[in-house]
Amino acid sequence: MIKEPTPARFDAIVLSGGRGTRLGGIDKGSLEVGGRALIDRVLDALVAARRIVVVGPPREVAADVLWAREEPAGGGPVAGLAAGLALIEEDVVVVVAVDMPFVSESVVARLIAAAGEADGAILCNGGDQYLCGAYTAEVLRARLGSLKAIRGESMRRLLEGLRLERIRDSAASWDCDTWEQVERARSQEGG
Repeated sequence: MIKEPTPARFDAIVLSGGRGTRLGGIDKGSLEVGGRALIDRVLDALVAARRIVVVGPPREVAADVLWAREEPAGGGPVAGLAAGLALIEEDVVVVVAVDMPFVSESVVARLIAAAGEADGAILCNGGDQYLCGAYTAEVLRARLGSLKAIRGESMRRLLEGLRLERIRDSAASWDCDTWEQVERARSQEGG
């Protein structure tokens, strides 16, 4: 009898505190793709997480989550990551931006498996998608601790020099930063 490998335990952070400036200031998490709010689609992908921390303004969601706010509010993804990491307990943390409608549970499992002995694994499709990856929590905490300030800091700079595996997935790496991208995602999902 072949035993299935035991899935890695992980916690998750959903970055949902962005201002959505290219979308006219709309709350990205509330946008619907395929008849479901983006935040609920991302939370579905993280169903295997032991703990999910959503960084952003609290709202009604279809999952049991913890809420956190970045300091300062609107301080960017690294500030959001720092706020989320304060509530994370597992050694592996999956980070996903709220505007990624095609990240699935299987994509999350692939990221965790690919991270292996590296510092993490990220999605890519031509360019690296730093806002969707599985990372070693200890490495992220060390990197955050080495920064002079986190407000406005980029994830690219935070993760620079880490040993990151890359998973190519053109669908899952799609994000909804503009109305054109939102409409394209909706056309992929039939609404």
